[in-house]
Amino acid sequence: MDSTTISDLVTPVVAPRGLEVDRVEVIAAGNRRVVQIYLDGDGPQGRGPSLDEIADATRAISRVLDDAPALGKRPWTLEVSSRGVSRPLTAARHFRRNTGRLIAASTDDGAITGRILGATETEVTLDIDGSSRTLPIDSLTRAVVQVELNRSIDDEGQ
Repeated sequence: MDSTTISDLVTPVVAPRGLEVDRVEVIAAGNRRVVQIYLDGDGPQGRGPSLDEIADATRAISRVLDDAPALGKRPWTLEVSSRGVSRPLTAARHFRRNTGRLIAASTDDGAITGRILGATETEVTLDIDGSSRTLPIDSLTRAVVQVELNRSIDDEGQ
């Protein structure tokens, strides 16, 4: 079974839950396969899916895959997760869901670090050293959230 077939099977199951399939990976592990499904979505606060949403989707995905003849007779293990903080931001929705977070980005002009103030379908606005700068999303060759371990919860809204 390939990742495209699995994605096609689970997309109709997760879409009504407000989730989308970010990626699917099928990894050989001895005589078994590990099916890894990464989900994304706005979630209850617009910042990604909650653990409860992922758990609910996991149960539904498991039922669908259990009934799918395409998985065959070979044993497999299902792992479902959110897309993760270390994944590159590639779409407008990724920037919108990470509003308030610090990112490191690369452009044709060099590297920048800034906090996401907002995003539209085509642009992202960053706070870079106290100045607001709006960039076309397609001008960012790579953008990744920077994990801030010492940032207080009160700072999240900024």
